[in-house]
Amino acid sequence: MDGCRSGVPTYEGDLHVVAAAHHIVKALGATKNLSDDLRKILIDLDSHLSMITSNIDSKGGRGLVDVEERLDQAERKIMRWETDPMMIWDSGPKEASDYLEAVDETGKLVDGLRGLSVHENRKQKEILHRAMNIFQTAMSRLEEELIHILVRHGQQFEPKNMYSRSIRKDIVYDESFVSVEDEPTKETSSQNCSNDESGECIVDLVHADVIPDIKSIAKVMFTSNYGPEFCEAFISVQKEALEQYFSFLGTEYLSIEDVLKMEWTCLSSKMNKWTWSMKIIVRVYLASEKQLCDQVLGGLGSVSSYCFLEISKATILCLLNFGEAVAMGPHRPEKLLRLLDMYETLADLLRDIDTLFSEEAGSFIQLQFHELLERLGESAIAAFKAFRVAISSNGSLYPFAGGGVHPLNKYVMNYIRMFPEYWNTLNLLLKNQHPGVADQVTKPDYGPDTSLLTSCPMAYHLRSITSCLESNLHKKSQLYKDEALQHIFLMNNIHYLVQKVKGSELRLFFGDEWIRKHNAMFQQHAMNYERATWSSVVSFLKDNNPGSSSMSKSTFKERCKGFSIAFEEVYKTQTSWSIPDPQLREDLRISTSLKVVLAYRTFLGRNLAYTDDKCVKHTVEHVENSLLDLFGGSSRSLRNSRRW
Repeated sequence: MDGCRSGVPTYEGDLHVVAAAHHIVKALGATKNLSDDLRKILIDLDSHLSMITSNIDSKGGRGLVDVEERLDQAERKIMRWETDPMMIWDSGPKEASDYLEAVDETGKLVDGLRGLSVHENRKQKEILHRAMNIFQTAMSRLEEELIHILVRHGQQFEPKNMYSRSIRKDIVYDESFVSVEDEPTKETSSQNCSNDESGECIVDLVHADVIPDIKSIAKVMFTSNYGPEFCEAFISVQKEALEQYFSFLGTEYLSIEDVLKMEWTCLSSKMNKWTWSMKIIVRVYLASEKQLCDQVLGGLGSVSSYCFLEISKATILCLLNFGEAVAMGPHRPEKLLRLLDMYETLADLLRDIDTLFSEEAGSFIQLQFHELLERLGESAIAAFKAFRVAISSNGSLYPFAGGGVHPLNKYVMNYIRMFPEYWNTLNLLLKNQHPGVADQVTKPDYGPDTSLLTSCPMAYHLRSITSCLESNLHKKSQLYKDEALQHIFLMNNIHYLVQKVKGSELRLFFGDEWIRKHNAMFQQHAMNYERATWSSVVSFLKDNNPGSSSMSKSTFKERCKGFSIAFEEVYKTQTSWSIPDPQLREDLRISTSLKVVLAYRTFLGRNLAYTDDKCVKHTVEHVENSLLDLFGGSSRSLRNSRRW
């Protein structure tokens, strides 16, 4: 009897132990806030306990029959979809739920059978092999369903609704340069997201309604150790979607050699598109892709970061590769503004990049961004220096026709008036750069109320650039043989320079004192012109005997003839000269008229006895009206105003 008690039938004893273990596992499984790893362990343990129960039952004559019946039911639910052309998740939530339950049941049976010794049990081995085949079929089907859901419910978005895109006309110097008088135009459009242009803008790359479906597939596949297959499918679809969007933006995959060989007009367009595309890709698309990865895979450790990196790195490296090629290329002056755009774009996105690629695996992306930013800064400085050198070295063999505003002046002033848009960046880049020794600009003495802007690094360099420009313009003025035309040329060009400064934000950096000084300069050239041109003409009208009431008739006739010849010669020559600014032209005409007409009227008034003589070719009114024809840019001949 004692032997019989101590040898309690193991069948019943084992069932009691397993039942107790089942109870504990169920209780633990009901606990909230369990980690995914611990929950998986409990599920595996539950499956294993179920199979132990089945094995124990088999010793009692009913175990394998029960397992086979459960497998038959799961197989029917799984295999029916292999001949159905419909996709499971398109058929409704109940069908998807039933399928996942069948997959889960099959997985439990496989795990349980694996936990038993089947080497000596042929039936168990056959059931295990069959269950594994069914399970493999289910995993392959889930992979197909995942791809279908991602493709069918993927959502594109219009880039124009995200950020405004600047359209700036390139300013490239040549002798036929036409001034860009108007501000650069911009295309602006409202954004369809809640954040402003300085922050990320999240959109749903996959419709929000199907995220739970994707997560349910991910959960089953990762629980079943098919995580790599899930990741491969997920990455493949999302990477292709990103590449398609990259192409949709009009951005190409270009080699460094392609970029280096590109003509400037084409390269400029590509650089402009790059700055816009980089913002869209990083701040909108990748931020949204990161959210999707976290939504689907956030509870699986580093899997989310791994998938995000694999999806995004090819596109990011392509963008960086273009930036590297641009930084390597020749440092031409016309590249400066585009380089500054690219530099500011990268600087603005660094925090986004550091957040998106915060894991160690993505640190190489962060590093390349920082390195490219540094190289673009160096290239911008080199282009800035090349700009100054180009101004200093620009030579001319012949004087500029008419003495108008020289193309170099238009080029420089229309170029630098855009610099204030970049003043923070230029101050940073130029902080340790000094103007050339030959044209070093001293700190302006504007008194105690001097604006900080007039003494910032960019302000020094701006004044250095205009100093180079003024020096070059003085050299060009020496090409004119006529001293008066030299003064007209310098008056026109210094006035143009002042107007460009006064009419833009450049005024903040040059300061009012600089403007007053240069106003005085062009006004002095106007007075020098009047002296060089009209002193000799008006000298014919001076009375060498101021005490007498009038001069002799022969002297009067000689003076009239001399004045007429001189006046007509000035008229013929200076009607071809040009003063493009209407107000400046009008002011100089009036100033000249006041001096010449007054002198002529006084001269005729003192010699009224001879005014009816044919020697007086021009009336006062005719002289006055003729002066209004000066500086029109086309040569004219003066006709006699008398009718005989």
